[in-house]
Amino acid sequence: MTSTGDPAVDIGAVDAALTETVRRTGAAIGALYLLSPDEQVLHLEALYGAPAEFAAPWTRVPVAAPAPVADAIRQDRLVWVGTHEEMAGSYPRTAVALPYPLALAAAPVTGIRRWGSLLLLWPATRPPRMTRRERSHITSACRNLARLLEEAAEAGSPVHGRGPRILPVTAGRPVATPALAAADFAERLPGGSCSLDLEGRITFLSSGAAELLGGDAGQLLGTLPWQSLPWLDDPSYEDRYRAAVISREPVAFTACRPPDRWLDFHLFPDASGISVRILPSDEEAPASLRPTPSLHTASPARAGQLYQLVHLAAALTEVVGVQDVVDLIADQIMPAFGAQGLVLSAADAGRLRITGHRGYPSRVVERLDGLPLDTSFTPAGRTLTTGTPSFFSDPEEMRRIYPEAPMISGKQAWAFLPLIISGRPVGCCVLSYDHPHAFTAEERAVLTSLAGLVAQALDRARLYDTKHQLAHGLQQSLLPHNLPRVEGLRVAARYLPATRGMDIGGDFYDLLVLGDTAAAAVIGDVQGHNVAAAALMGQVRTGVHAHATLGTAPDQVLFRTNRLLIDLDPGLFTSCLYAHLDLAGGRLCVATAGHPPPLLRLPGRRTVPLDVSPGPLLGVDPDATYPLTEIPLTPGLMLALYTDGLVESPGVDLDDSVERLARCLDRADDRDLDLVIDTLLKEVRPTGQNADDIALLLLQAGAHQSR
Repeated sequence: MTSTGDPAVDIGAVDAALTETVRRTGAAIGALYLLSPDEQVLHLEALYGAPAEFAAPWTRVPVAAPAPVADAIRQDRLVWVGTHEEMAGSYPRTAVALPYPLALAAAPVTGIRRWGSLLLLWPATRPPRMTRRERSHITSACRNLARLLEEAAEAGSPVHGRGPRILPVTAGRPVATPALAAADFAERLPGGSCSLDLEGRITFLSSGAAELLGGDAGQLLGTLPWQSLPWLDDPSYEDRYRAAVISREPVAFTACRPPDRWLDFHLFPDASGISVRILPSDEEAPASLRPTPSLHTASPARAGQLYQLVHLAAALTEVVGVQDVVDLIADQIMPAFGAQGLVLSAADAGRLRITGHRGYPSRVVERLDGLPLDTSFTPAGRTLTTGTPSFFSDPEEMRRIYPEAPMISGKQAWAFLPLIISGRPVGCCVLSYDHPHAFTAEERAVLTSLAGLVAQALDRARLYDTKHQLAHGLQQSLLPHNLPRVEGLRVAARYLPATRGMDIGGDFYDLLVLGDTAAAAVIGDVQGHNVAAAALMGQVRTGVHAHATLGTAPDQVLFRTNRLLIDLDPGLFTSCLYAHLDLAGGRLCVATAGHPPPLLRLPGRRTVPLDVSPGPLLGVDPDATYPLTEIPLTPGLMLALYTDGLVESPGVDLDDSVERLARCLDRADDRDLDLVIDTLLKEVRPTGQNADDIALLLLQAGAHQSR
């Protein structure tokens, strides 16, 4: 008898729930993705209704990626794509790599915690809109999957990390056995008949089909047609099979069996496989379908590899920094080619400097970093010098050509790929294997093509990193390095730049000491994300500081700063909130210029937005006025000032985001305000990804600041 904590029981329950969900919803394909422990990547855990090769580009999906399964968990919503046209508009990268008519739903699997996403695909024959009943079924299925995952974790046998598992489509169904009558029926039909499973293997072949295909039935059974029949080894033919599996719609094509016999293939798919009718073509096929004569003897790349190449190429166009390039290669290119190690190197003063790596211990990286560019000493040096890729299937092959190369990594096979930009090698990408690996002609061609794409992405990433460092250095120099200590007031602040994009923003904050018993807090956001915005932010801070230190009232501080911006005429608008804290008198006075209202956490942990009457943005109206809002500054009261990057998200109502932030502040332990900020950022931005800059300033009255 199997124990409760038996992993097989827990995995089986999850797999059965996924299988049942696919069948109940009428979907053709279903997949379960689970979050990695750091919640940055979704891993494919289980797949139903398609072979593993189909999912190769999507076995690992970064949570920040523009993909349906990532949006579902990141935005905590059900994502529905009813047509391929919608897919092309909303998810162009996915549409390029999955160019078939289909409908798709991705839903978050959440319970006590976030577990991952459920993905369902339907043939294009279904209606393009999802009914309320279907949505309810999917939501219920996600709750059930979350419950099973939680039970598995509590029982000490978590499901995560055991996939990807390919679930059999025959589970729970009676397995059909060959019947003599059916075989006789197929034999009597004109032409030929055969059957493929979802993996593409031939499971049945009539004598007529074997004759037309020009092969022996015994040798063809169990094989993939494009491997056992060289004249079908063309990506366009394999693509027709892939289209039939995914779309579940009939597909037809014409192929030439050498030397000149044209055959029509008609594919009829369902959830268990594909029935194929093969007939002699009535007329010669059009020129567009005829194979092009070639002097090359190498077989073309598999359709799956071509789609994978297209998918990775699209992904490389979206990377930002050098680390993004390293992560993409490690997360998608390495698994796609079965590699276990990665080293990215660039030439620097006659030596190879490692710019990124994965799958190597630090001690090995330290020894490999800085090797000389000696073409007789290392294959990386030769690759970088000549721009020619090198492949070594085992250590002996490496030693034979490079006897002096250091063999310190323990790897057993290597692909050295040149990174060429404008015809000039600038770096080297090394993929390595823990075991000997024979590189096929297909792999060599695809890897060489990928290296060119990686080189272009790496060149852009270096430029971005340089500009990013310069721009954010400017912005950081304009922000306060340390907040002043104010007796009777606890303070903490945080500034986070946007995680994507090359430019900088104009978010700012400040805390001003106004005598022994008063202080002023200011926060704002300049329109735009460029150096001009950062420069204007510095001018606004200076203007506010100058007027505030003269003892000017909050409304007049904003009024005079507004006039300054009108005179400067920068062409940019600025939101700003100014709060005067009278610690001796116990009063808080606030004026705002179009900025989000602050949150007040009252003693007893009840957080509410402060009801303020906003004035217009700074730099718009020279005669604008800024109403004052005054409330008691009671001991223990906490004030949270923030910019809109913290609460604004695409597709999420702003009021809901502010309410969520207030609930998080309610629950936070206020003994350490820096930990409060950590909690707020983790709760509101769980993925750590933010499209806009974030500034956050916390103040709490009635306590001496700890030293």
